[in-house]
Amino acid sequence: MARKPIMAGNWKMNENTTEAVRLSQRISDLSEKSWGKKAEVILCPPSIDLKSVSNVLFFDKSPIKLGAQNVHWEESGAYTGEISVPMLSEVGCAYCIVGHSERRQMFGETDETVNLKVKALLAGGIMPIMCCGETLETREAGQTCDFVRAQVVAGLVGVSSEDVARMVIAYEPIWAIGTGHVPTPEAADEVCACIRDQVAELFGAQAAEQVRILYGGSMKPANVELFLPMPNIDGGLIGGASLKPDSFAELAAAAVAHSEYEN
Repeated sequence: MARKPIMAGNWKMNENTTEAVRLSQRISDLSEKSWGKKAEVILCPPSIDLKSVSNVLFFDKSPIKLGAQNVHWEESGAYTGEISVPMLSEVGCAYCIVGHSERRQMFGETDETVNLKVKALLAGGIMPIMCCGETLETREAGQTCDFVRAQVVAGLVGVSSEDVARMVIAYEPIWAIGTGHVPTPEAADEVCACIRDQVAELFGAQAAEQVRILYGGSMKPANVELFLPMPNIDGGLIGGASLKPDSFAELAAAAVAHSEYEN
């Protein structure tokens, strides 16, 4: 069964509102209808920019979807600085990144809080992009697969096989994010295969076949053609290249070109 590829742009803490409108408008101008039919293209701006970017995509009738970078698992309450699932839904978010390594390392995100966020998003009709990945020390110790499998197990506690099948999991080796150091496509695919195998163990072969697994970690136009043909890589979670309209459009076009998905 062919899975629909994804190119998701994670803008991180970049672009003020004016810049976000300009960037999303340029990417929308470069978009093609095939982006929605053969692949999914997602923009994940900072939370303060979500409404502005949503407006651009809505008025352009763009095939591009909107995603957030983080969320809290409670619907409301005394959680200063946090954003809830209903708030994301209100501005039109279809996806939300959870468990990014920067959130885990800098802000104390744990497997348990990732799991709470995954379940809250699913309950609220927003699809999680659940991140996992290892440090350089873990990789050098030969523990990558075991470590990533454990993250997947913990992040999916209490989630149904039907929901897992619709989810997105992003493998992002921490040592490759923004460093220019990139694992070989074969090495990245090996870890993605471990993730798919773990999903199969927990939720069955059908869920494992359907779940989409992205690679994140310095993917760009210069190397995208090496990663997309890999059997267990269904697209990319893109950082720096998503801030460059032409580069991101090239990545989206590559996802379309490699897609075997049929509506």
